[in-house]
Amino acid sequence: MKLLLISDLHGNLEALNAVLGNVIYDRAVCMGDLVDYGPDPGAVIDWVRKNDVPVIRGNHDNAVGFMVDCGCGYKYKHLSVATREYTWKVLSDADMEFLRGLPLSRDLEIDGLKLKMVHGSPESFFDYLYPDIAPEKLAEYTAGITSDYLLTGHTHFPAVLKAPTTTVLNPGSVGQPRDKDWRASCMVLDTATRTQEIRRITYDIDATCRKIEQSMPLADELTTILRRGY
Repeated sequence: MKLLLISDLHGNLEALNAVLGNVIYDRAVCMGDLVDYGPDPGAVIDWVRKNDVPVIRGNHDNAVGFMVDCGCGYKYKHLSVATREYTWKVLSDADMEFLRGLPLSRDLEIDGLKLKMVHGSPESFFDYLYPDIAPEKLAEYTAGITSDYLLTGHTHFPAVLKAPTTTVLNPGSVGQPRDKDWRASCMVLDTATRTQEIRRITYDIDATCRKIEQSMPLADELTTILRRGY
């Protein structure tokens, strides 16, 4: 089975549709952060819900759903706060309830592989497991994890990290890449061969930027970040 790993969609429907239309996969799983920053949070939630995609709650889903602080990094936090009113305005009561009901972690078994889904780390959705994380710190975060793969998001950087007891797979961000590559990021895990491939997909970024410019605050800053990929 080809398992599509996605995370950090952030209301970017054009990026999501490009991934879905250009990647061959059998099943998708999502490591959270469906909302904030982007113009189409409701449509993204709708796709996840209608397709029964296994998904967990990211820190931005938590902030929107429970109306609390997002706890994200200083560099982008003001954008999350500024777009929060827009996000609340366009989401339905059912969307808000969906976000509040998302689990913080999830365990799956697919084709004999044990997968553990988290947003940041097994301890908190605020933790960042960046590609350059120190081996001893990675071992600390993954201690006690016996799943074949620990699936994470949150950093907006794609990565494959070998820990003592598991392999960490981070597909990067579909809707808000931060690794200086503006293209949507995802990963395909082949459960038969136990191999993975990071994919970068070109999407209609102009369409997303036009939506932001027409309806969202701090549009110039939001679109600049999208176009440069950080």
